[in-house]
Amino acid sequence: MSLIRPVAAALLLAATALLLISAPGVAQVSNNPFPDPIPESEGAIVVGLVEFAALPEIDGQPARPMVLIDEPGSGRLFVNDMWGLLYSIGYDGSVTRYLDAREPRWGVSIEAPPEPASIMEVGLQSFAFHPHFNTPGTLGYGRFYTWVDTDEMAANPDFVPGGGDATHDISLLEWTARDPTSPTYDGGRPRELFRVEQPFDNHNGGRIGFNPLASPGDPDFGMLYVGLADGGAAGDELDIAQNLGSVFGKILRINPLGSNARNGHYGVPADNPYALDGVERTLGEIYASGLRNPQGFDWDAGTGDLLVADIGQSVVEKLSRVPAGADLGWNTWEGSYRVVTNTRVELSNPRQQPWITYPVAEFDQQDPLLQPGSAATGVVAYRDGLIPQLTNRVLWGDLPSGEVFHVPADGLQDGGQAPIRRVLFRDGGDRMTFLEVIRAKNTEQGRQPTFRADLHFGRGPGGRVFLLNKWDGVVREVVR
Repeated sequence: MSLIRPVAAALLLAATALLLISAPGVAQVSNNPFPDPIPESEGAIVVGLVEFAALPEIDGQPARPMVLIDEPGSGRLFVNDMWGLLYSIGYDGSVTRYLDAREPRWGVSIEAPPEPASIMEVGLQSFAFHPHFNTPGTLGYGRFYTWVDTDEMAANPDFVPGGGDATHDISLLEWTARDPTSPTYDGGRPRELFRVEQPFDNHNGGRIGFNPLASPGDPDFGMLYVGLADGGAAGDELDIAQNLGSVFGKILRINPLGSNARNGHYGVPADNPYALDGVERTLGEIYASGLRNPQGFDWDAGTGDLLVADIGQSVVEKLSRVPAGADLGWNTWEGSYRVVTNTRVELSNPRQQPWITYPVAEFDQQDPLLQPGSAATGVVAYRDGLIPQLTNRVLWGDLPSGEVFHVPADGLQDGGQAPIRRVLFRDGGDRMTFLEVIRAKNTEQGRQPTFRADLHFGRGPGGRVFLLNKWDGVVREVVR
C-alpha cells in the first residue's frame, strides 16, 4: 500500500491526469467519460409506488430479495430471499413460504453472509420456473431451478477458475414438485445440474431465467439462461471473462432436461453459438461472453432482444442488447471505452473493435446522483399499457443508490449517458427517490435508516412492475 498521504496522493493523481490529457501523442485517460450529468428533473417520469407485500424477517434481519417473477400457471408471483427461502405471493399480496432450502431434509448447505449481510452477494442468488411447470404430461412439469452459493465443497466441481482461493461453490439445482399447485413445495431433494468453484467471495452467480417470449416448438423454449460473473476480486484478476473455455464472465444457455453435457446432467443446445465449432477448449454452453457481473436481464417483447444490466468496475455501468455469440468486451472494454487500469479508461477511440457488442446506454459512476460503489441493475423492457408513462421505455437503475432510470426501448444503439432520465415516485405531494421511500419506511419500522437501497426489479402479470430492496422487507408495486 502507498505511504503517500491522501491529499498528496490526490494532487499527484490530478497532476498525472493533466499530463495524460495534454501531452501530445498520449491517449486521453479518465475516470469520468460523461462530464454532462444525468438531469435531476428534465425528462423525469413520475409514477406512484404502493406497498404490495411484506416478506418475513430472518433472525431479526430484513429479507434479501433479488428476483420476483410471475408463474402464470398457478396464478402466483414468486420471490427469493437470499437467506435461502422462496416465497409465493398471491396477486393480492398474500405471502406464503414455499420453500426453505436450508432445512436439513433437502441436503443443501447455503452459504450465509457475514455482516453486514445485506450487501454481500452470497446465498440463494436466483431462481426460475420451467415454462411447463404447470403442464401435466410434460418433462418440465413441477420443475424449478435455484442458483445457490454453498460452503459444502465435498463434491467435485464441474467448472473451476484455474486460480484464486476456492472460497466456495455455486450450484445449479433442479427441484421437482409433485403438485405444482400446492401452497408449499411437496417434492424431494433437488438434483444438481452442475457446480462451479468460486475463486473469490464476490462476483458469484447472476440472474437465471427462461425466455418468456418463447412458445412450445420454438428453439428457445425451455432453454435456461444462466448468468455467471467474472469470479471476483477486481479487474478480472484471473483474466477469464474473455476465455471461451471458462464459464466465468458469461451467460450460459442450457437445456436443463437434456443429458448431452459432459457430466450427463443437462443438455447443451445444438444451436448455441459455440456448440458445434469443434474447438475442444471452447464451451458449448456459452451464449455470450465478456461480462463482469450480470445480475439483471429481461427480454424485450417489442424486439425479442435479450437485455442485460452488467455491473462495471470503477467507471462505467452499462445496459446492453445481447445476441447469441456476443462479446460484451470485459475486461478489455468497460462499456464503450478501453480499460487502462482498474480505475481509468481511455476516452480516445471509443467503440473501435467492431466484433464487440457495445452498450445501448451507459452511465458514469461519478454522476452526482449516485454514491460510491455504483452498480447497474435491472431490467424491465416495458411494452405494456398499464402504466402509460412507462410504455416503450426500458427501466434499469443503480443498485446502491436506488436511482431508477428509463431510456427509450427503440432506437438506442450508440451508448452513452445522454438518453438516460430518472423515474421518481409520488408520495402525497412530494417526489421521492426509491432510497428516500425505503428510509422513510425504516424510520416507521424503528430501524436505523439505510444508506443504500440494493434495488432490484420484478415483473407481474398484465404489465405489473415491482421494486425490491434488502433493507425493509417490503415488495412495492409501481402504479400510474
